[in-house]
Amino acid sequence: MQIDNAVTPGLMRRLAAIFYDSWLVAGIWLLAVIVDTFVRDPEGLGWEISHLPLQLFIPAVLFGFFGWFWTHGGQTLGMRAWRLRLLGDDGAPVSWRQAVVRTAAAHLSLLAVGLGYLWVWIDRDRLAWHDRLSRTRLVMVEKR
Repeated sequence: MQIDNAVTPGLMRRLAAIFYDSWLVAGIWLLAVIVDTFVRDPEGLGWEISHLPLQLFIPAVLFGFFGWFWTHGGQTLGMRAWRLRLLGDDGAPVSWRQAVVRTAAAHLSLLAVGLGYLWVWIDRDRLAWHDRLSRTRLVMVEKR
C-alpha cells in the first residue's frame, strides 16, 4: 500500500479503536482468570498456588493479540471498525519485531500520562511515540 498520500488518523479515532479492542482483550483475560481459578482450586478450598502462569499470560495476551492481528493484515477488530490499518513506515506489512516494539512502546506512551498518544497533536506527521519507535504508522482505509 502506498503511504505517501495516505491519511493519518487523529487521536479520537485511535482511541475509539483502542476502546473496542480493550473489550476483546478484557474478555480473553476474564476467561483466563476463570480457567486459572478452576485449575488451581477446583473445589473452592481457597488454597494458594502460584499465580505465576496467570501473571505471565496476562501480558502475553496483549503481545499475542495485537501482534497476530498486526502481522496478519494490519488490523485488529477495533481498527477494522474504525477503518484503520497499521503498516511499516515504508508501506510494508508489519513484522513481529515491529509489533512487539509497538505494543511495549504504546504502554510506555500510556504510562507517561498519555503523552505518547497526545503527541499526535504536535507531531508534523501526526505520529505517536510508539509509531516512531516501532517505525510503523496508522493510515485510514477507504470505505468499501
